[in-house]
Amino acid sequence: MKKAAVILSGSGVYDGAEIQESVITLLALDRAGVNVEIFAPNIDQYHVINHINGKEMNEKRNVLVEAARIARGEIKDIKDVDVKNFDMIVFPGGFGVAKNFCDLALKGKDCVVEPVIEEFVIQALSEKIPLGFICIAPALLAKIASKIGLKLEVTIGSDVETAQIIESFGSTHIQCPVNDIAIDKKNKIITVPAYMEGEGIAEVAEGIEKLIFKLMDF
Repeated sequence: MKKAAVILSGSGVYDGAEIQESVITLLALDRAGVNVEIFAPNIDQYHVINHINGKEMNEKRNVLVEAARIARGEIKDIKDVDVKNFDMIVFPGGFGVAKNFCDLALKGKDCVVEPVIEEFVIQALSEKIPLGFICIAPALLAKIASKIGLKLEVTIGSDVETAQIIESFGSTHIQCPVNDIAIDKKNKIITVPAYMEGEGIAEVAEGIEKLIFKLMDF
């Protein structure tokens, strides 16, 4: 049985992991018969957003604790994971990727990546573990890849500004509809636009399901 690691950036599209993308990912992996473990870093969120009105709230939350909501408590600190134990690794999207895993949402191409995330992804890239990055997460991947001189082919859909940021990191952005995937066969990487491009859960699910099943081919 194949084994996958799913990496969450909190819980909630505006300040953590995109919940629908995360659940679709977990469902697709389970339906494919893949054994899944879920991880998140034990760090504070950048901020907390009221998901009703979009306003910042005066409180602090922890990424690992919040991600545990999606994982139903079955989650571990990413610092304790060895990428060699997994056949594939998947990063769902959400603003947590661009706020908690790095500060892309604030600094764009000048963003800095959280060290524990950077170390984890570099190890996975070095070991040629098949990787799936969803929604905004491919931009994080391109930033980390640039640290080791790796040029990738990824997609976030058709958003021009984010595509330009990805290409500033040395990777190539490929335009892609929500229900399809971009494949970097050489580096064993699959990316999908999800809610960077889509408006409905069905079309987002179609793309993510393609990503999961293609990852299993590597």
